[in-house]
Amino acid sequence: MSSPRPSPPSGRKQAASSPGQARRFWRKSGLWLRRLVFSVALLGIATSAGLVYVAWQIPLPSGEPPLLQTSYMCAGDVEANCTFGNSMAQLSGGVDRVSVAYEQVPAVFILALLATEDRQFFEHSGVDPVAVARALVSDLRDDDLRQGGSTITQQYVKNAYLTSERTWERKIREAVLAIKLERELPKQEILERYLNTIYWGRGAYGIESAARTYFGVDVEDLNLAQSAYLAGIIRAPESADANRQPDDLLFDDQRQEATIRRSTVLAAMVSLGWITPQQRDEVEEGGWDYVLPRETQTNYGKVVGADIGTEYFVDYTRRWLVDRGIFTDDQIYGGGLRIYTTLNLEHQQAAADAVRSTLDRPDDPQASLVSLDEAGGITAMIGGFDFAGDQVNLATGTFGGGSGRQPGSSFKALTLATALQEGVPLSRTYDSPGRMKIDLGGGAVWDVGNYADSGMGRLNLVDATRNSSNTAYAQLIMDVGAGDVAAMATRMGVTAEIPVVPAITLGAADVSVLDMTTAFSVFSQRGEKVGPWPVRKVTDANGTVLWEAPLNRERVLDPDVADTMNWVLRQVVENGTGTGARIDQVAAGKTGTAENFRDAWFIGYTCRMTAGVWVGYAGSETRYMNSVHGIEVVGGSFPAQIWRKFMLQVAEDDSSCDFRRPGSSNNTDDPSAPTTSSTQLPSTTVPRPTTTAPRPTTTVPAPTTTVAPPPTSTTSSSVPPRPASP
Repeated sequence: MSSPRPSPPSGRKQAASSPGQARRFWRKSGLWLRRLVFSVALLGIATSAGLVYVAWQIPLPSGEPPLLQTSYMCAGDVEANCTFGNSMAQLSGGVDRVSVAYEQVPAVFILALLATEDRQFFEHSGVDPVAVARALVSDLRDDDLRQGGSTITQQYVKNAYLTSERTWERKIREAVLAIKLERELPKQEILERYLNTIYWGRGAYGIESAARTYFGVDVEDLNLAQSAYLAGIIRAPESADANRQPDDLLFDDQRQEATIRRSTVLAAMVSLGWITPQQRDEVEEGGWDYVLPRETQTNYGKVVGADIGTEYFVDYTRRWLVDRGIFTDDQIYGGGLRIYTTLNLEHQQAAADAVRSTLDRPDDPQASLVSLDEAGGITAMIGGFDFAGDQVNLATGTFGGGSGRQPGSSFKALTLATALQEGVPLSRTYDSPGRMKIDLGGGAVWDVGNYADSGMGRLNLVDATRNSSNTAYAQLIMDVGAGDVAAMATRMGVTAEIPVVPAITLGAADVSVLDMTTAFSVFSQRGEKVGPWPVRKVTDANGTVLWEAPLNRERVLDPDVADTMNWVLRQVVENGTGTGARIDQVAAGKTGTAENFRDAWFIGYTCRMTAGVWVGYAGSETRYMNSVHGIEVVGGSFPAQIWRKFMLQVAEDDSSCDFRRPGSSNNTDDPSAPTTSSTQLPSTTVPRPTTTAPRPTTTVPAPTTTVAPPPTSTTSSSVPPRPASP
């Protein structure tokens, strides 16, 4: 005998006891969800209809768009009226446009273009809903064969009449104007205008200029291989040049990208039955000899300060504007823009002088320097000195075509900031043996050693930072957590991917000089991140502002934590591993040396300027700096010297600038008097020093087998001691 079914609790519905009742139950209980979806959909339709109605009232501009205008890029001292006469670079196509009639363009190129950009061009009315849906499905499936959702007419309207802003309003305006244009002009004329106006790279505007620039032929003579190549590079021509100078480090990446794009075009033509698989194979097996070598690597005109590395900044700025979708390459090269940058040519000159006067021998390593002002503007960027021969920007890592470098112990500052933010006190102490093994679990053991395996006794976090103890910091990150440190580094401005492993506190991540400088600027800005920006604003030729740097400030650290970091990092400069960077005003910073002396860093700042310096051998061949000018290169040697020379020139007006005392809003007292004891910690009663520490000489002592202990007084020597740990 079965037990009776229990009754549901009072006030609640009884569950359905049969399939029919279950269906009725779920229909009723799901009614609210259907109503919500219907309401949202109705609202979306109404909103879209309203936007379409508003956009429909926009008249189609009469006639063809104006001719191209050169864009000018100016240094930071130009406040208004950026012109040819005061520009730092002139960005233009550099090739005269030769307009051609539609009938001059061979059918094979038209087919390659339509297969890639707009297969239904001769059937749709300006907008192709099927192409939009196909592009969405292709992106979701991550197919190799991709076709954009915008028609050729929409692309022409965007380039000729609109901007590249990524908003629904712009997309609707683009669609409406495309439909209107299709009603006024025949298809052939629209296609003719499109082919004569788009940018093809190498300074070529229009299909005729592209044919001559890449192949040395007239447009009528384009064959299948040439057509497939040109059709494939339309979207981003500067990143897929198949025949740059062979010694250019971007050569392999660009050719690989060009190969992928050409194959995509050919595959699309085969799938549509416009060419045979045999024709495709013949082109792909033919190599790239038919593409002429690129004669000029840039279209920047006569660049002011090219001898001090400004071309790297000009190129970085162009890439930055395009990468963020602010402007396209064709707008930059032909839109008559006025680009007001943050670069200070005096700072750039000082940076170049600092590097060249320090590393002045033929086989010396390379160096990079980046400086940021209070607003996050990049005032100097040394990415190299030979842009024509090597366009890899050493300051910007992978974004500049190269790779990141390991920051060594300079990353400890980010570990300490994370610890302080989480409430760890500076008074916490750790044993600092010369070498120790840390159990990471799962059988993994982390073998950590100090510089020269020197034991340092028991250290609080101030002395562990000042002396750059690896073993102490290895224990600290185990307490704090590598994940928290990696997340903090990202918030502070490190854009590179950071491995979540304890070794990141000793620099086990590939980062850029710009990233590390940005992160340290958070300390000088009392916990706020701003920038980095290479551009203040962009206007059109008439002065109308098209874009401005938002200059928003993001709170990353508690102000008290930042103040404490400033106090601790000042100890590094005053009497720690960074004494080679001492200047005659308040400064803070951190040294860093990668394993086997492969990379050396110094990142430092005053309260108004932050600068980062990296020294090392670039390129694919691994080289170590264990004997440069007779010394092992650590962060406290050449990087600190370069930083000091630079800051003595650019921070001379910061003598009255000081850091706030930790735990106090009073900015009149010195927060960071040099410690005279290894246990002295910041307090509200720290006195202002009555004497200024003498400036260190630029001569770095030769390495010895013994490790000098940290000095007990900031006035003990005019020559900085060899650091106990880089």
